[in-house]
Amino acid sequence: MIRIVRGAVLGVVAALALSACGGSSDKGGGDNPLDQKPAGGGANVVVGSANFPESQLLGELYAQALEAKGVKVTRKFNIGSREVYYDQVKSGAITVMPEYNGALLTTSVDKSSTAVTTADVNAALKAKLPATLSILDSSQAEDKDSVTVNPQTAQKYNLKSIADLKSVAGQVTIGGPSEFKNREQGLVGLEKRYGLKFKKFQPFDANAQTTLVKLLKNNTIQAADLFTTDPTISANKFVVLQDPQNVFSAQNVTPLIYKSGVDANAQAALNAVSAKLTTQDLLSMMTRVVSDKEDADTVAKDWLGKAGLA
Repeated sequence: MIRIVRGAVLGVVAALALSACGGSSDKGGGDNPLDQKPAGGGANVVVGSANFPESQLLGELYAQALEAKGVKVTRKFNIGSREVYYDQVKSGAITVMPEYNGALLTTSVDKSSTAVTTADVNAALKAKLPATLSILDSSQAEDKDSVTVNPQTAQKYNLKSIADLKSVAGQVTIGGPSEFKNREQGLVGLEKRYGLKFKKFQPFDANAQTTLVKLLKNNTIQAADLFTTDPTISANKFVVLQDPQNVFSAQNVTPLIYKSGVDANAQAALNAVSAKLTTQDLLSMMTRVVSDKEDADTVAKDWLGKAGLA
């Protein structure tokens, strides 16, 4: 998932970004968190996140679930897009990263992959990830990129599917994160599979989600790449267009790990989160974070408590 990468509400990001890009929020300090050792022995686990609220929420879920099992955690949140943080995971600077399996595959691992289902996407990832990396269990929770239009555009052109845009795309301005322009799960794939050539692409950085939604609502832009768990979709009666050509493959929330930095105890804690996390859980938590302006650590703590994981 692009996890525009991703979209963030500007005011929320400040609350959610528990550490600045490249920084850390653990209480122990230290220049290199991988060199730190907890009291019980074993390497410190560094949990990262991308620069949008849902990734930071998921990072907090992982961090607190690990801490509940006695694992020492350093948080390294708000890093940037996948194009930035993936290399940090490959190097071991980050040992646990919340990911979206389909977006990870086609953005960073195998851009030519045509895998669509969760099983096929995960099989492709396991076959082609670098030997130092692995994915753990995928959750049922899924958050896809989407082509979403405002209600007036949907009504004007009778839009239900992305395919319906083909004859009118030249009249439509679409907005999204800057990386959406060059991704297979983005404008590249939309042109290949649907023949879409939009009037204009309006890029937004991850901190400008509020602006993107505002412009979509007032029809300055007519379409946008929004995450399907974004609560502003239902709040504004936006229409998520169907994707029969599967430009956007399965995007299940899945932990990506640097294998040597995550022991069996930590892996079990992360898999326990995946076993219980649903799409509805994610939508409910994101409503609290984005719409109700609650802190991600509080929302994560509440869910983990109800799930019996903390």
